[in-house]
Amino acid sequence: MKRFVIPAALLLSTAILASPRAVPQSGSVDFTVRVTPSAGLEEPVRGFPFYLLTKSFDEISREADASYPKPDLDAFVDKLDVSKELKAWMKKRHTVRLSGEDFIHSLTPAEIQDVPEFYKAYMERNAGDQSINFPKPKYKASDKTKNPEKYAKLDQQYQEAILRFIGDHPETKTGMDLDLMDIDPSAKWGTLEAKRQPEIERRILEMARSKYLAGSTQTNLQGQALLRGIAPGNYWLSTLDVSADVGDARPRWNEPIAVRAGETTYVTLTNANAVPPPAPAQ
Repeated sequence: MKRFVIPAALLLSTAILASPRAVPQSGSVDFTVRVTPSAGLEEPVRGFPFYLLTKSFDEISREADASYPKPDLDAFVDKLDVSKELKAWMKKRHTVRLSGEDFIHSLTPAEIQDVPEFYKAYMERNAGDQSINFPKPKYKASDKTKNPEKYAKLDQQYQEAILRFIGDHPETKTGMDLDLMDIDPSAKWGTLEAKRQPEIERRILEMARSKYLAGSTQTNLQGQALLRGIAPGNYWLSTLDVSADVGDARPRWNEPIAVRAGETTYVTLTNANAVPPPAPAQ
């Protein structure tokens, strides 16, 4: 009878293939949510949904914003019925706002003089004001035709005097924006930008609840919740864009946590580690 000898290497490889693969051990997240209003006692946040994300909610928001095309400001400016100088100023500054203190303070004397709309608004505010010793032209209107060279020279001197006056008296820019109201396109631009916001918000929540969702749960009557079977890694415990209303407190959370194999990560969410409230609009 013939005997077959199986090589040792083949036996070893067969044994390896037959043995079960090691499965990474999962972890858990055990958390409690308690909020203290400004005038009251600490309270548990009951029946509130939480999401375990593989990416920060703020980063998801930025990703969604970048994926949705913004309106083209330069193309918007090109369609405006204003001077070419004002269009160039808007594109350079990347703004179409012609009102407010920030706009007024940002204007340089040269910009006021070079942009016809700004110059007209400034002169209407100041040229007739006898109390501020505003520069006066030294030429006559008739000089423009009778003596063009004299007119051009004196007009240049007048413009230089105005330029120096604006620099020496920046307060005289105040109120210019009132004379620019009829051509200020910022409201129209704001409406155009606002049209994309609902779509971005929808996209943010869609991505958070699908692409980057590792688990979700809801707090019980004691403000506690448990997430089991979570793969080891870094996560964010988030309420997405929803705030937990407790008295006058409106906290949201986007708390980074680490889950380790075979371990439970304990987290306490309070006012202290809530997402900072947005800065008030200027």
